[in-house]
Amino acid sequence: MAVPQWTTACPDWADRIVARDSLVPVGALFPKVAAHALGVFKSLQVTDLPQKGDGTYPTLGEICDEFVFDLVAALFGAEDGETGERLIKEVLLLISKKNGKSLIAAGIMVTALIINWRHHNELLILAPTIEVAGNSFNPASGMVRADPELDALMHVVENTRTIKHRVTGAELKIVAADSGVVGGKKAGFVLVEELWLFGKNGKAAAMLAEATGGLATKPEGFVVFITTHSDEPPAGVFKEKLAYARDVRDGKIDDPAFLPILYEWPEDMLEDESYLDPDFFYVTNPSLGRSVTMAFLKRELGKAQAGDGDETIQVFLAKHLNVEIGLRLRRDRWSAATVWEDAADDDLDLDALLARCEVAIVGIDGGGSDDLFGLAVVGRERETGIWLAWAHAWVQRIALTRRQSIVSMLHGFEADGDLTICDSGIVLLEQMATVAAKVRATGLMPKEGGIAIDPWSMGPIVDALVEAGFDPGDESAKRAGHMFGIKQGVALSSAIHTVEFKLNNDQLRHDGSEMMNWCVSNALVQLRGSNRFVSKELSGAGKIDPLIAVLNAVKVMETGPVAGGLDISPYRKRGLLVV
Repeated sequence: MAVPQWTTACPDWADRIVARDSLVPVGALFPKVAAHALGVFKSLQVTDLPQKGDGTYPTLGEICDEFVFDLVAALFGAEDGETGERLIKEVLLLISKKNGKSLIAAGIMVTALIINWRHHNELLILAPTIEVAGNSFNPASGMVRADPELDALMHVVENTRTIKHRVTGAELKIVAADSGVVGGKKAGFVLVEELWLFGKNGKAAAMLAEATGGLATKPEGFVVFITTHSDEPPAGVFKEKLAYARDVRDGKIDDPAFLPILYEWPEDMLEDESYLDPDFFYVTNPSLGRSVTMAFLKRELGKAQAGDGDETIQVFLAKHLNVEIGLRLRRDRWSAATVWEDAADDDLDLDALLARCEVAIVGIDGGGSDDLFGLAVVGRERETGIWLAWAHAWVQRIALTRRQSIVSMLHGFEADGDLTICDSGIVLLEQMATVAAKVRATGLMPKEGGIAIDPWSMGPIVDALVEAGFDPGDESAKRAGHMFGIKQGVALSSAIHTVEFKLNNDQLRHDGSEMMNWCVSNALVQLRGSNRFVSKELSGAGKIDPLIAVLNAVKVMETGPVAGGLDISPYRKRGLLVV
């Protein structure tokens, strides 16, 4: 039999999703296999719905939407009946809350258990918490017990959340990641629920690798990820998987073994906030009118907007409308966050900044051993006068054990090249001082006050800078040096206003790093009297140290500094007249 040719790319997805067309771009590669699997899937009963007149429960075939059948046909219909190899091995379904995620998960895995031909195979539903695990086990066990034939064929073990096939010996296990029993699994079929929560776990990558390791020796196997969006900017394994899925969907990556089904908003609908219009709620809620109602969504949105409910507007948008949370949607955000991303200059790194500017200030901010240390360089561009900003962060490795909630985020920034993880604080400070020395070596740093630093954290940082040849000055002798102490809190109000003004008037450009996007989104601004200031305390685990480093440098830039020079000829700027 000829090998079928297919693609899982769906470049016209934006048109399809608005037109309510299927987002599954590929049909069943082997129709007979798909028809068998669909027959099994559609026959499974849903026991959390009222019984029908004949005493049975509604089936998946009666209550599910067409996109679910398209998914099941494509996934199960990709197994070559002659070779036993599955040609589509991985699926990511991104869909809003209340659209039957757990029900779909249970149906897919019970179907896989029924039609599986490998004896003593292991099937696994991996959930981030015990509560989510129960959300999958309950409908799965209900499907078995509601059907007399399945009940005779399967053995349900409640206390271990296991369903065992009495003939093949295969077992479907529903496991919670926080139970610590993921290791050693050799599953041939894996379904991962709520991948966004795994994205917040720094150990998730290793955990998922362990859980899916069995697929290497079981060519008929698959792994399915089903998730809503995160209520914070995507991080860790979720961010990586989502980015890969988008590239496959858009045709940037050719991977026909990966099937992305992403119910998310087209860019233009995000820009004009169409997601707040109930007429478009269906875009990311394909089961609207079935498992989720318009009345429910409208009421929950109203409660979230009024602050009267369990969910903030950010959580509602992420969970019920599948809006990706970023700078523009963070709760209590700094107003500058709205325009921050628009000011990104993708070609700007430190070397480019130093080449383009006539003066440069180094801003530094640091915390404890488990905090970020931020260094920023803000310069004034020749000719245009536009301010350019670049930032980098450092963190001691010990922080990775103390800041579990953001460890996957930090690893992502490290991979981007915007954060350095150091084994000791000494190495960290030496590296920061080296960057400051690099700026000084260009002659762009003023002779006085070229380094703007929080005076309360100056001790170890100053020692490192002095070791690198910087002059701390002498306050008692009223002698200025390279370092300029910047008071924090309300003293940074002017810098906050300056950054806002320049961003809104295209007078400030930055390097556009994901790390700084995160820091800016974490910035919570408080009002004290008539002054506004960025609160580190309110930001909590959402670190802002690199942003404070930028504000420190801006505070000095407000004074109109002039480069101190390094025996540099004045003709560097105005040229040489030859007579």
